Amino acid sequence: MKSILVALLIAACTFAVSAQELKLPVLSPTSTITQEFSTSKMEITYSRPSARGRAVFGEVVGWGEVWRTGANAATKITFGEDVSIGGKAVKAGTYALYSIPNKSQWEIILNKGVGNWGTGGYSTADDVARFTVPAQSLPSNVETFTISIGDITFNSCTINLSWERVLVSIPVKAENEARLNASIDKAINNPTIPYQQAATYYLETNQNLDKALTYADKAIEANPKAFWLQFMKAKIAAKLGRKDVATAAANASIQLAKGTPYEAEYTRNNQKLLESLK
Repeated sequence: MKSILVALLIAACTFAVSAQELKLPVLSPTSTITQEFSTSKMEITYSRPSARGRAVFGEVVGWGEVWRTGANAATKITFGEDVSIGGKAVKAGTYALYSIPNKSQWEIILNKGVGNWGTGGYSTADDVARFTVPAQSLPSNVETFTISIGDITFNSCTINLSWERVLVSIPVKAENEARLNASIDKAINNPTIPYQQAATYYLETNQNLDKALTYADKAIEANPKAFWLQFMKAKIAAKLGRKDVATAAANASIQLAKGTPYEAEYTRNNQKLLESLK
Protein backbone atom coordinates (compact mmCIF):
# COMPACT_ATOMS: atom_id res chain seq x y z
CA MET A 1 0.00 0.00 0.00
CA LYS A 2 2.82 2.34 0.97
CA SER A 3 4.63 1.65 -2.30
CA ILE A 4 1.44 2.47 -4.28
CA LEU A 5 1.08 5.81 -2.48
CA VAL A 6 4.72 6.66 -3.18
CA ALA A 7 4.25 5.80 -6.86
CA LEU A 8 1.13 7.96 -7.09
CA LEU A 9 2.93 10.82 -5.37
CA ILE A 10 5.86 10.57 -7.79
CA ALA A 11 3.46 10.49 -10.76
CA ALA A 12 1.59 13.56 -9.47
CA CYS A 13 4.84 15.48 -8.95
CA THR A 14 6.06 14.49 -12.41
CA PHE A 15 2.79 15.70 -13.98
CA ALA A 16 2.97 19.00 -12.06
CA VAL A 17 6.56 19.64 -13.19
CA SER A 18 5.67 18.76 -16.78
CA ALA A 19 2.68 21.11 -16.69
CA GLN A 20 4.82 23.91 -15.36
CA GLU A 21 7.42 23.37 -18.09
CA LEU A 22 4.83 23.32 -20.89
CA LYS A 23 4.91 26.61 -22.79
CA LEU A 24 2.74 26.98 -25.87
CA PRO A 25 2.20 29.94 -28.20
CA VAL A 26 -0.86 32.07 -27.45
CA LEU A 27 -3.31 33.26 -30.07
CA SER A 28 -3.34 36.87 -28.83
CA PRO A 29 0.05 37.68 -27.32
CA THR A 30 0.36 40.56 -24.89
CA SER A 31 2.33 43.64 -25.88
CA THR A 32 3.40 46.74 -23.97
CA ILE A 33 4.51 49.91 -25.73
CA THR A 34 6.16 52.77 -23.86
CA GLN A 35 6.65 56.16 -25.43
CA GLU A 36 8.28 59.29 -24.05
CA PHE A 37 5.80 62.12 -24.53
CA SER A 38 5.92 65.75 -23.41
CA THR A 39 7.75 65.62 -20.06
CA SER A 40 6.65 62.11 -19.05
CA LYS A 41 5.71 58.78 -20.66
CA MET A 42 2.70 56.98 -22.08
CA GLU A 43 2.34 53.21 -21.73
CA ILE A 44 -0.21 50.91 -23.38
CA THR A 45 -0.62 47.22 -22.53
CA TYR A 46 -2.90 45.12 -24.73
CA SER A 47 -3.37 41.67 -26.26
CA ARG A 48 -3.03 41.40 -30.04
CA PRO A 49 -5.53 39.15 -31.83
CA SER A 50 -5.01 38.20 -35.48
CA ALA A 51 -7.66 37.83 -38.18
CA ARG A 52 -6.60 34.26 -39.11
CA GLY A 53 -8.84 34.21 -42.18
CA ARG A 54 -11.85 35.73 -40.41
CA ALA A 55 -13.74 38.89 -41.26
CA VAL A 56 -12.95 41.18 -38.34
CA PHE A 57 -15.27 44.17 -38.11
CA GLY A 58 -18.93 43.28 -38.18
CA GLU A 59 -18.18 39.67 -37.18
CA VAL A 60 -15.28 39.10 -34.75
CA VAL A 61 -15.85 42.63 -33.48
CA GLY A 62 -19.50 43.67 -33.72
CA TRP A 63 -20.54 47.04 -35.06
CA GLY A 64 -21.98 49.29 -32.36
CA GLU A 65 -20.80 47.03 -29.50
CA VAL A 66 -18.40 47.84 -26.68
CA TRP A 67 -15.03 46.26 -27.46
CA ARG A 68 -12.05 45.72 -25.18
CA THR A 69 -9.84 47.21 -27.96
CA GLY A 70 -7.78 44.05 -28.17
CA ALA A 71 -8.21 40.60 -26.68
CA ASN A 72 -8.24 38.99 -23.23
CA ALA A 73 -7.95 41.57 -20.41
CA ALA A 74 -9.12 45.11 -21.06
CA THR A 75 -6.50 47.24 -22.80
CA LYS A 76 -4.79 49.59 -20.33
CA ILE A 77 -3.30 53.01 -21.06
CA THR A 78 -1.22 55.08 -18.65
CA PHE A 79 -0.59 58.82 -18.94
CA GLY A 80 2.33 60.21 -16.97
CA GLU A 81 0.80 63.69 -16.85
CA ASP A 82 -2.52 65.43 -17.37
CA VAL A 83 -3.56 65.37 -21.03
CA SER A 84 -6.41 66.18 -23.35
CA ILE A 85 -7.50 63.14 -25.35
CA GLY A 86 -10.11 63.55 -28.06
CA GLY A 87 -10.67 67.04 -26.64
CA LYS A 88 -11.51 65.67 -23.18
CA ALA A 89 -9.38 66.58 -20.15
CA VAL A 90 -7.94 63.49 -18.43
CA LYS A 91 -5.82 63.38 -15.30
CA ALA A 92 -2.53 61.46 -15.13
CA GLY A 93 -3.16 57.80 -14.32
CA THR A 94 -4.09 54.40 -15.75
CA TYR A 95 -7.35 53.71 -17.58
CA ALA A 96 -9.05 50.91 -19.48
CA LEU A 97 -9.33 51.75 -23.18
CA TYR A 98 -12.67 50.62 -24.61
CA SER A 99 -14.14 51.43 -28.00
CA ILE A 100 -17.37 51.08 -29.96
CA PRO A 101 -16.53 50.54 -33.64
CA ASN A 102 -18.90 51.76 -36.36
CA LYS A 103 -18.32 51.95 -40.09
CA SER A 104 -17.72 55.71 -40.34
CA GLN A 105 -16.60 56.56 -36.81
CA TRP A 106 -15.63 54.98 -33.51
CA GLU A 107 -16.57 55.96 -30.00
CA ILE A 108 -13.53 55.88 -27.73
CA ILE A 109 -13.98 55.34 -23.99
CA LEU A 110 -11.57 55.75 -21.09
CA ASN A 111 -12.87 53.83 -18.09
CA LYS A 112 -11.75 53.19 -14.51
CA GLY A 113 -12.17 49.40 -14.85
CA VAL A 114 -8.49 48.59 -15.34
CA GLY A 115 -8.92 45.18 -13.69
CA ASN A 116 -11.72 44.05 -16.01
CA TRP A 117 -11.42 40.94 -18.14
CA GLY A 118 -12.54 42.20 -21.52
CA THR A 119 -15.95 43.83 -21.24
CA GLY A 120 -16.80 41.81 -18.14
CA GLY A 121 -17.39 44.26 -15.34
CA TYR A 122 -17.57 47.23 -17.69
CA SER A 123 -19.92 49.96 -16.45
CA THR A 124 -20.71 53.34 -17.97
CA ALA A 125 -20.67 54.69 -14.41
CA ASP A 126 -16.88 54.19 -14.48
CA ASP A 127 -16.40 56.13 -17.73
CA VAL A 128 -13.90 58.98 -17.45
CA ALA A 129 -14.10 60.26 -21.03
CA ARG A 130 -16.09 59.50 -24.20
CA PHE A 131 -15.61 60.97 -27.66
CA THR A 132 -15.81 59.99 -31.32
CA VAL A 133 -13.10 59.84 -33.97
CA PRO A 134 -13.43 59.10 -37.69
CA ALA A 135 -12.61 55.67 -39.10
CA GLN A 136 -10.25 55.66 -42.08
CA SER A 137 -9.63 53.04 -44.76
CA LEU A 138 -6.17 51.53 -45.11
CA PRO A 139 -4.70 50.68 -48.53
CA SER A 140 -3.53 47.24 -47.35
CA ASN A 141 -4.66 44.64 -44.86
CA VAL A 142 -3.34 44.54 -41.26
CA GLU A 143 -3.43 40.92 -40.06
CA THR A 144 -2.71 41.51 -36.36
CA PHE A 145 -4.40 44.21 -34.31
CA THR A 146 -1.86 46.96 -33.71
CA ILE A 147 -1.73 50.00 -31.43
CA SER A 148 0.99 52.54 -32.12
CA ILE A 149 1.87 56.08 -31.05
CA GLY A 150 2.86 58.52 -33.78
CA ASP A 151 2.82 62.10 -35.05
CA ILE A 152 4.77 63.09 -31.92
CA THR A 153 5.51 66.77 -31.27
CA PHE A 154 6.50 68.61 -28.10
CA ASN A 155 2.89 68.61 -26.94
CA SER A 156 0.80 66.30 -29.15
CA CYS A 157 0.65 62.80 -30.59
CA THR A 158 -1.84 60.26 -31.92
CA ILE A 159 -2.73 56.81 -30.66
CA ASN A 160 -3.34 54.73 -33.78
CA LEU A 161 -5.53 51.60 -33.82
CA SER A 162 -5.25 49.49 -36.97
CA TRP A 163 -6.70 46.12 -37.94
CA GLU A 164 -7.99 44.62 -41.14
CA ARG A 165 -8.31 47.70 -43.41
CA VAL A 166 -9.40 50.13 -40.70
CA LEU A 167 -7.35 52.88 -39.06
CA VAL A 168 -8.52 55.02 -36.16
CA SER A 169 -6.32 57.87 -34.88
CA ILE A 170 -6.95 59.29 -31.41
CA PRO A 171 -5.52 62.79 -30.80
CA VAL A 172 -3.66 63.42 -27.56
CA LYS A 173 -2.44 66.82 -26.37
CA ALA A 174 -0.36 67.71 -23.34
CA GLU A 175 -1.44 71.04 -21.89
CA ASN A 176 2.17 71.89 -21.06
CA GLU A 177 2.89 75.28 -22.67
CA ALA A 178 2.48 77.51 -19.61
CA ARG A 179 4.23 74.99 -17.36
CA LEU A 180 7.21 74.58 -19.71
CA ASN A 181 7.58 78.30 -20.33
CA ALA A 182 7.72 78.86 -16.57
CA SER A 183 10.28 76.05 -16.25
CA ILE A 184 12.45 77.61 -18.96
CA ASP A 185 12.35 81.04 -17.32
CA LYS A 186 13.39 79.47 -14.02
CA ALA A 187 16.13 77.30 -15.56
CA ILE A 188 17.68 80.21 -17.47
CA ASN A 189 18.64 81.77 -14.12
CA ASN A 190 20.51 78.67 -12.93
CA PRO A 191 24.31 78.32 -13.11
CA THR A 192 24.05 75.73 -15.90
CA ILE A 193 21.95 77.61 -18.42
CA PRO A 194 20.08 75.43 -20.99
CA TYR A 195 20.21 77.98 -23.82
CA GLN A 196 20.21 75.38 -26.61
CA GLN A 197 17.27 73.41 -25.21
CA ALA A 198 15.21 76.56 -24.60
CA ALA A 199 15.93 77.94 -28.09
CA THR A 200 15.06 74.60 -29.70
CA TYR A 201 11.77 74.37 -27.81
CA TYR A 202 10.71 77.88 -28.79
CA LEU A 203 11.72 77.26 -32.41
CA GLU A 204 9.76 74.02 -32.70
CA THR A 205 6.67 75.42 -30.96
CA ASN A 206 6.90 78.70 -32.93
CA GLN A 207 6.69 80.95 -29.88
CA ASN A 208 8.93 83.53 -28.17
CA LEU A 209 11.19 83.62 -31.25
CA ASP A 210 12.99 86.80 -30.14
CA LYS A 211 13.96 84.99 -26.94
CA ALA A 212 14.90 81.94 -28.99
CA LEU A 213 17.33 84.00 -31.12
CA THR A 214 18.92 85.52 -28.02
CA TYR A 215 19.32 82.07 -26.47
CA ALA A 216 20.80 80.70 -29.71
CA ASP A 217 23.43 83.45 -29.65
CA LYS A 218 24.21 82.65 -26.01
CA ALA A 219 24.62 78.95 -26.86
CA ILE A 220 26.94 79.84 -29.77
CA GLU A 221 29.05 82.03 -27.47
CA ALA A 222 29.66 78.98 -25.28
CA ASN A 223 30.36 76.68 -28.27
CA PRO A 224 31.44 78.81 -31.27
CA LYS A 225 32.35 75.81 -33.47
CA ALA A 226 28.92 74.19 -33.15
CA PHE A 227 27.59 74.11 -36.72
CA TRP A 228 24.27 72.69 -35.51
CA LEU A 229 23.72 75.77 -33.34
CA GLN A 230 24.36 78.07 -36.29
CA PHE A 231 21.79 76.11 -38.29
CA MET A 232 19.28 76.47 -35.45
CA LYS A 233 19.97 80.21 -35.34
CA ALA A 234 19.44 80.44 -39.10
CA LYS A 235 16.03 78.75 -38.81
CA ILE A 236 14.94 81.04 -35.98
CA ALA A 237 16.07 84.16 -37.83
CA ALA A 238 14.27 82.98 -40.97
CA LYS A 239 11.02 82.63 -39.03
CA LEU A 240 11.50 86.16 -37.70
CA GLY A 241 11.98 87.46 -41.24
CA ARG A 242 15.56 88.50 -40.51
CA LYS A 243 17.05 87.28 -43.77
CA ASP A 244 20.48 88.84 -43.25
CA VAL A 245 20.97 87.09 -39.90
CA ALA A 246 19.60 83.81 -41.26
CA THR A 247 21.91 83.96 -44.31
CA ALA A 248 25.01 84.66 -42.22
CA ALA A 249 24.20 81.87 -39.77
CA ALA A 250 23.47 79.35 -42.55
CA ASN A 251 26.77 80.12 -44.29
CA ALA A 252 28.61 79.85 -40.97
CA SER A 253 27.00 76.46 -40.37
CA ILE A 254 28.16 75.22 -43.78
CA GLN A 255 31.73 76.34 -43.15
CA LEU A 256 31.90 74.91 -39.63
CA ALA A 257 30.49 71.55 -40.75
CA LYS A 258 33.25 71.02 -43.32
CA GLY A 259 35.43 68.03 -42.52
CA THR A 260 32.91 66.55 -40.08
CA PRO A 261 30.82 63.40 -40.66
CA TYR A 262 27.79 65.72 -40.98
CA GLU A 263 29.17 67.95 -43.74
CA ALA A 264 26.85 66.66 -46.48
CA GLU A 265 23.75 66.76 -44.28
CA TYR A 266 24.30 70.31 -43.00
CA THR A 267 25.39 71.61 -46.37
CA ARG A 268 22.20 70.26 -47.92
CA ASN A 269 19.93 71.57 -45.15
CA ASN A 270 21.52 75.01 -45.02
CA GLN A 271 21.45 75.40 -48.79
CA LYS A 272 17.76 74.52 -48.77
CA LEU A 273 17.20 77.21 -46.13
CA LEU A 274 19.23 79.75 -48.15
CA GLU A 275 17.11 79.00 -51.21
CA SER A 276 13.95 79.69 -49.23
CA LEU A 277 15.26 83.12 -48.27
CA LYS A 278 15.60 84.33 -51.87
